[in-house]
Amino acid sequence: MEPLLSALRGITRVSAWFAGALILLAAILIGVDVILRAVFSESIGGADLLAGYALAIGTTWGLGIALVDRAHIRIDSLYGLFPRVLRLILDFVGLGLFLGFFAFAGWHGLGVLEQSLKSGSRSQSALQIPTAIPQFMWLAGLGVSLLVGIALLVAGAVLIARGRVGAATHILSTRSGQEEVAEEIAAMQSGTGGRG
Repeated sequence: MEPLLSALRGITRVSAWFAGALILLAAILIGVDVILRAVFSESIGGADLLAGYALAIGTTWGLGIALVDRAHIRIDSLYGLFPRVLRLILDFVGLGLFLGFFAFAGWHGLGVLEQSLKSGSRSQSALQIPTAIPQFMWLAGLGVSLLVGIALLVAGAVLIARGRVGAATHILSTRSGQEEVAEEIAAMQSGTGGRG
């Protein structure tokens, strides 16, 4: 199972770098646009549109690494009090609902992409960007994240079938507060600093 998780970490690390680069470029573009407006009373036409595209695309490309790193936010005030079996069931249900929602969004996104391609629609900004380009990039990121989630769900089921409930919990649940504290302490003791 570890080779699969290593492969997923590698794939999602690349997608996270791509997502981060898009969001950084959007921030730079917005910063330049603000300076141009303040100093020269000029504007980069469509900077807000490009930033919106970058945020949407970056979000879908970043979902996968949050799944692999168990970094999604969950309110777990009662979760920690439940028996391990119930927590594992909730982890499966939660991941299944997560995948179901984004599969549903992707299905409708495919319809929107198909309509954009048929009609040749373009953005209403001065840039006149074909809307199919950001839509396709958004869907591609969503597809990668869905495949990662499915792989984690299958890996969890295989681990449970092999009787490795603890290992399944480790890849399916979010990190507990105690785990995060232990990781921070270990990082400080090794001299690498925290995740922050």
